[in-house]
Amino acid sequence: MRASPVGRTVRLTVLLAFLVVFLIPVYVLVVTSFKPLDEADPAAAWELPSSWSLDGWSGAWETLRPGLANSFKIAVTGSLIAAALGSLNGYVLSKWRFPGSDAVFTLFLFGMFIPYQAVMIPLAGLLTRMELAGTIRGLVLAHVVYGIPICTLIFRNYYVTIPNELIEAARVDGAGLLRTYSSIVLPVSGPAFAVTLIWQFTSLWNDFLFAVFLGAPDSWPVTVMLNNTAGSGAVAVQYNQQMAAALLASLPTLVVYLLLGRFFMRGLMAGALKG
Repeated sequence: MRASPVGRTVRLTVLLAFLVVFLIPVYVLVVTSFKPLDEADPAAAWELPSSWSLDGWSGAWETLRPGLANSFKIAVTGSLIAAALGSLNGYVLSKWRFPGSDAVFTLFLFGMFIPYQAVMIPLAGLLTRMELAGTIRGLVLAHVVYGIPICTLIFRNYYVTIPNELIEAARVDGAGLLRTYSSIVLPVSGPAFAVTLIWQFTSLWNDFLFAVFLGAPDSWPVTVMLNNTAGSGAVAVQYNQQMAAALLASLPTLVVYLLLGRFFMRGLMAGALKG
């Protein structure tokens, strides 16, 4: 049944209202970031700048550049390792069942519900003994460990949808565990990898707790440095630089979803999160 013209108009009006409300903070961020310092006043946040300036963006870039590089190292490396390990775990737990596999899978799921704060001090002590405290490698290791449970869940539920006949046929032909994985399972794992990589990249990029507790100034990601721009204690608050820094820090995840969002949705529709 087709909606009436009045119904379509009301629906479009409501959606437009939600869109405007959602874009109001974005408008303030963008406009303020291009204002000169003397015009970046919260009282005039709605006004367009009399002269457009890139001073805020250049200052934000100089401040966040080391953090952006660290965030890319942490997010890309951690996402790839966690996705690879989650794929192997999900494959074994779904297609190569063994005694106690259900208990092992339950323990993996239990790891998803352990709050960061509960293990922060033991984790810091462990990284210190491993001589990884305050390093990018230590942050990557912490994120990989915490990312394995969700990655395992996604891949395990996705691999359940692969017909068992394919796995049995490979076994009959003499293929072992790894050969079956590389020849049969891995080539059709694109949707699950899309979901896990986007999920992990976003989570690692936006992390603050691990970074500020386990990191050091040399390994701080962009989230910590962005927080430091807001708490610099300067006499004159550089709102234009802070707004530009907020936009700059959020651009990578925005680009990821704009470019890869359709693959994320395809992965969901393909069964990557089906139980």
